[in-house]
Amino acid sequence: MHHVDVHMEAEIYGANNRLAEHNAEHFKAHNVRAFDLLGAIGSGKTSLIEQIVPELKKRNLNTAAIAGDVYGDDDFQRIVKTGIPAFNANTGKECHLDAHLVHHALDHMNLDGIDIIFIENVGNMVCPTDFKLGAEKRIVVISTTEGDDVVNKHPMMFRDCQITVINKVDLAEAVGCNVERMITDIKRYNPEMIIIKTNLRKGDGVAEVADAILA
Repeated sequence: MHHVDVHMEAEIYGANNRLAEHNAEHFKAHNVRAFDLLGAIGSGKTSLIEQIVPELKKRNLNTAAIAGDVYGDDDFQRIVKTGIPAFNANTGKECHLDAHLVHHALDHMNLDGIDIIFIENVGNMVCPTDFKLGAEKRIVVISTTEGDDVVNKHPMMFRDCQITVINKVDLAEAVGCNVERMITDIKRYNPEMIIIKTNLRKGDGVAEVADAILA
């Protein structure tokens, strides 16, 4: 049996949420719209940033990003190649970003002239759920290669997000994934969820994602 110190847990979440509110105020003061990207390793979070940066540029919007990862800078280097300001936030052993790590990242970033910032969370479908970062919307990226039961296995992730990107729809048949089952499960847990199907290798659906986050 696991013993949980409820008071300590509440204090941790409370402290994080207060700092998340501070981050949100910081974004607002700089007229920056922030979006939290969540999803499993390999779902396509970094690919979404790579594809959406030029789409937003066409709309005269300047983008920045924070790349969250346990260790290394692989995603960060991919983001840097898009030409946008970015910061690499390693968590060490933690399986999620928290508001303090984002606050630290913002200390190293100049948000003047930035319209949009993406906060790419650590690849994990469980841990990031409870830790708000100060973003105005949370976007979960899932892929058909994770299986069509991925939503049903992680309900809390979908209850707390506003947009779901179902990526790699071009591979659905090859991997035996029923995309309609994924959509049905999402709507069961969050009837208001905006759902967009993408093939990020080709950029399919990226314009629709941009429309959704900017709405």
